[in-house]
Amino acid sequence: MRMHVWVVVLLFGFSGGGVIAHTETQDQPSPMPTGRMSMGSPNVTAQTPAPMTALPMSITFGDKSETWTPSSLAALPHKTVTVYNEHKKANQTYSGVPLIDLLVRLGVPAKPHGKELRHYLVARGADGYEAVYSVAEVNPDVHDATVIVADSLDGKPIASNGPFQLVATREKHPARWVWSLIAIQVLTAE
Repeated sequence: MRMHVWVVVLLFGFSGGGVIAHTETQDQPSPMPTGRMSMGSPNVTAQTPAPMTALPMSITFGDKSETWTPSSLAALPHKTVTVYNEHKKANQTYSGVPLIDLLVRLGVPAKPHGKELRHYLVARGADGYEAVYSVAEVNPDVHDATVIVADSLDGKPIASNGPFQLVATREKHPARWVWSLIAIQVLTAE
């Protein structure tokens, strides 16, 4: 079955001029391009975004912090998980370091109990997107899901959403799979 999508965009500049852009897409529609559009004149200029720089990722717990680059994370033992991505409607295979392994290096308890179960983390992407997990959710001693800091997808380095992506098994939607992961901060609920 063929799907036709017609997109018509009418843009007016401040001078009152207009531009009509027409695009036809067959089969599967492509994602909308990112970048800026200049509307100061009747001509529309789309700028292709610069390639993403491999930003390091930092993890902080109290007064301790570690920073990870693609090469330093690649040197650690990896785990591979296959998850269903509801957005892509497909299984995807990610490889990365279990998040709990990185947290324990900073003093997060490997086998939390009592007040230690109040720890939670905020994961942030380069675009400002944030997701929250309890530390118990990322700990295989407490929870049966696996949460990894992935650096490869289907056997290749993560490029468009990378270099790091937080991926969790046993979730119905990838809403907490933070792309372009740059920071994780471990906090304690009062």
